[in-house]
Amino acid sequence: MNLLNFNIIKLTFCLILGIVLAHYLKLNQNLILLTTTVLLVAIGIILLILKNKIDRLPFFGALTYLCMIGIGINAYNLQDQKTKTSHYSHKILEDKNNIFIFKVVGRLKSDAYNDKYIVKIKSINNQESSGKILINIKHDSLKSTLGIDDIVFASTIVNDIQKPLNPYQFDYRKYLELKQVYHQLYLNSDALKIITNNKTTIYGYADKLRVAINKNLIEAGFKNDVLGIINALLLGQRQSIDKSIYNSYVNSGTIHILAVSGLHVGILLWILNFILRPFLYLRNGRILRPLIIIILLWSFAVIAGLSPSVTRAVTMFSIISIAMHYKRPTNIYNTLFISAFLILLFKPIFLFEVGFQLSYLAVFGIVSFQPILYKLWKPKFLIPDKLWQIFTVTLAAQIGVVPISLFYFHQFPGLFFISNLVVIPFLSLILGFGLFVIIMALLDGLNKTIVDVYSFIIELLNDFISWIAQFESFLLKDIPFTIFQVLLAYLIVVGAIQTYKKRVFKWLAICFIGVIGFQVIQLNTKHHSLSDVFIVFNKSRFTMIGQKLNSQLIVHHNLNSEKRKYDNVISNYKIGESISEVVEDSIQYLYNFQNNKILVIDSLGVYKNLSFKPDMILLRNSPKINLNRLIDNINPKLIIADASNFKSYVFRWKSTCEDKKIPFHYTNEKGALILK
Repeated sequence: MNLLNFNIIKLTFCLILGIVLAHYLKLNQNLILLTTTVLLVAIGIILLILKNKIDRLPFFGALTYLCMIGIGINAYNLQDQKTKTSHYSHKILEDKNNIFIFKVVGRLKSDAYNDKYIVKIKSINNQESSGKILINIKHDSLKSTLGIDDIVFASTIVNDIQKPLNPYQFDYRKYLELKQVYHQLYLNSDALKIITNNKTTIYGYADKLRVAINKNLIEAGFKNDVLGIINALLLGQRQSIDKSIYNSYVNSGTIHILAVSGLHVGILLWILNFILRPFLYLRNGRILRPLIIIILLWSFAVIAGLSPSVTRAVTMFSIISIAMHYKRPTNIYNTLFISAFLILLFKPIFLFEVGFQLSYLAVFGIVSFQPILYKLWKPKFLIPDKLWQIFTVTLAAQIGVVPISLFYFHQFPGLFFISNLVVIPFLSLILGFGLFVIIMALLDGLNKTIVDVYSFIIELLNDFISWIAQFESFLLKDIPFTIFQVLLAYLIVVGAIQTYKKRVFKWLAICFIGVIGFQVIQLNTKHHSLSDVFIVFNKSRFTMIGQKLNSQLIVHHNLNSEKRKYDNVISNYKIGESISEVVEDSIQYLYNFQNNKILVIDSLGVYKNLSFKPDMILLRNSPKINLNRLIDNINPKLIIADASNFKSYVFRWKSTCEDKKIPFHYTNEKGALILK
């Protein structure tokens, strides 16, 4: 079967290409819109005049694909809120208090200091406005958390979202930009006031329903660890999961069950089909049954927060449900791409969501590889056969997501097949029982027996996951993997599938091209790692200095063992630069790098009577020095201040350097200092 013979697949790839072009290139929006309109009109005229003779026109397909690329570009541009004149960013008063009225539209995971929300701006400085912004509300400054659809009045300064200050650090600013969020506000109870709101959206009702369910679950006696898993599995909210439990799921290769996706929706569809089977005996049952199922599936999706993965799953299963009930033959690839086409047409930004990518690639892996793997062994008995099916599905899904997972997470759980063999068979029980628990919670019908039994099941699941995760030697960590390796890996995967199915040399040659490409990238990476680098990392309240010598990294720092264990600055750099060995040492007072002497002055402020002239000065731990005198005595080429210094000291040093015309680098503003 040639996948590219299906028009919907070609059109979807063209739509994706258009979205990618719009995302990475600054194209003239008016010109693209005009060109797409002309192409649409031309295609319409050709269809009206020639009708059945279209196949004879060699250029008609090219016109259609170009038009679809244009539609992809326009779809992306239409959702770009920042280009609109009403966007709040065009009306901000810089470094002054701005008066906002906004509506809460999303709740994020809190950090150590603040509760976080995504809000939609209604007005700024008494001007009607649009756009979304991140707000941070100091813990305990409000008696209760904000609810979805709450209208809030606030007055505060607008802050930029901080860029990454260390190399290869997760770019939170870029992540929020994909959600059309470009600024943030810091608020406390004195700076905001909740306004009564009589209008509630469907998202507001869903949030109130989740709050009511959680209130009843807490009153029934569910503990926090169990509540976190219930919220993730059944309500699509992962914010309250304990960090250690979450990491155990990641390390065991079962994190996918905590994101509501195709597995959950498929089980829900099976349950609904079973419950609503009596409708088939009604006069209009064949119409009512799929309609009710689709309504219930989308209701579940709304309650789960309409994440990219659940949106993909519900869209795809809605199409499958309709086809099943009308007994229409469906091709799974067609269904997969129809759902992707519809979602990306209306939500093009989903293309760049990790959950969306993982969700589709997992399904692609299952439908492509599972039948091939399953044929390798045919068990004679039912239980071995079911276990073999689960194993092949799990392995096929992993083949589909491994390249993209390595790119984003840089680790691979070696025991994923064992954990999934145990977890997946019981997930139907956990979800089915969980839905019963949720319904009983809404009806105030939970009793101690139900709570104890379901808590025992969830705790048993958590204990098993934690047991698997403790075998750290099976968890492959810090694996460097670039976007080019991802593309080559999927080229090899597609080539392997087609080679197996068609036995054509062309696809085998494509596999070899992918393998050779991998080798070229590896050689290039090895060559790149031979360079030497000196780096002063940005680490709040601490000092961290790195010396990269070929593929070895020597790290000088003053972090305690607990801080170092959970610090990811070095691990990010190790992955990004393909470091093979990391050596840790204490902080030195002098460093030599490429004929440059770098003097480190700490809180003792000792630097007099030097037998050499340093080229650069690194100030750490707020030394009490007279910087004017130091500059007059040493005349350095550069002065560096890391994030271990008091800000008041740094601002004074910065002013002094400006007066003396000496370059000044503060890592908490400019990011890590990198010398090559």
